[in-house]
Amino acid sequence: MTGAMDMPKILSIVPYTVFPAKVGGQKGIAFFNEHLARETELVCITVKNNDPAFAKGYNILNILSNGFYRYLNLLYFFRIRKLLRQYGSTHLMLEHPYYGWLGVLLKWFTGVKLIIHSHNIEATRWKSLQKWWWRILWWYERFTHRQADYNFFIQEQDRQYAMQRFGLADSKCITITYGIEWDRLPLQQDRLSAKQQLRHQYGIAENEAILLFNGAFDYSPNLDALKKIITIVNPALQQKLDFHYKIIICGRKIPLELNDKSYDNIIFAGFVDDISTYFKGADVFINPVTEGGGIKTKLVEALGYNMNAVSTLNGAIGIESSWCNGKLLLCADNDWSSFATLITQAAHIKNDIPPIYFERFYWGHLARKAVAFIQTAG
Repeated sequence: MTGAMDMPKILSIVPYTVFPAKVGGQKGIAFFNEHLARETELVCITVKNNDPAFAKGYNILNILSNGFYRYLNLLYFFRIRKLLRQYGSTHLMLEHPYYGWLGVLLKWFTGVKLIIHSHNIEATRWKSLQKWWWRILWWYERFTHRQADYNFFIQEQDRQYAMQRFGLADSKCITITYGIEWDRLPLQQDRLSAKQQLRHQYGIAENEAILLFNGAFDYSPNLDALKKIITIVNPALQQKLDFHYKIIICGRKIPLELNDKSYDNIIFAGFVDDISTYFKGADVFINPVTEGGGIKTKLVEALGYNMNAVSTLNGAIGIESSWCNGKLLLCADNDWSSFATLITQAAHIKNDIPPIYFERFYWGHLARKAVAFIQTAG
């Protein structure tokens, strides 16, 4: 815990649904705030349809509307200014740059220090998804980050991009990546038990490797990756006659035109209540994502569960293979022949994820790193 004399008091604005946290982006905010609240004082302003019961260790104020026009409501300036004074907040933290106008106004008129918690370089992510308005967002995002006193980036490439393209000072920027809730390897017995549960539940033979892919399939990069698994990766694996496997697909909103069909070696599990069973029980996490920005949260979690993983270069942004003790195998984007070959190799890797991985990705370490940065950066 930081010293009381210089402890920041943070008011966090989370303008969308994260409670209960079900997918990676939601978990990234919920768990970061939870661990941040263990290190310093934190209050969270959020939308009305978030459930405060799921916020652990800090207060939730459901004052933002659920509609899109909440991002344009000038009256929030006066209400949040009052709350900053009421709670004696010294720092205001925004998730993403979209409320940048509000954060900058509050900084100018209250003297509060402004933190932007970036989850991607949003403009480049939207550019990769071919949205015409990405350049307008780029200028707005640049303005917001330049006005901030502290900029938290989800991975080092984003930090470097922001310093070079937005003109940010190194002293104002830090990498605070997506994290995991545990700080050590899962027990081997737990992994064996989970594996047997999956084999029994889905009728997977003992000689078949269990491959896993999960994601939210209303997000186009994940849906495109799923289509590549069905149409390219699975047929390539079927050509390897000495490799026996099943691919389990977990996640919400799998399109009916895919889910209603039967594909050899592919099991559609859909949204599952406890994804940890699948991470513990599967042999190889496959990540054929080639679009979108930021760190791929599902890959961070999979490696943290001591899974072997095969990923495209895009899909592994923010994760250094040197942190993974040979458990992360990479290939060029769209090189699906190599991707399939690496899957067969990954199924036989016996190494464990090393301690450095947890030093990089455990939420407790990340929260302490963030608070220390705020204190030392002034």
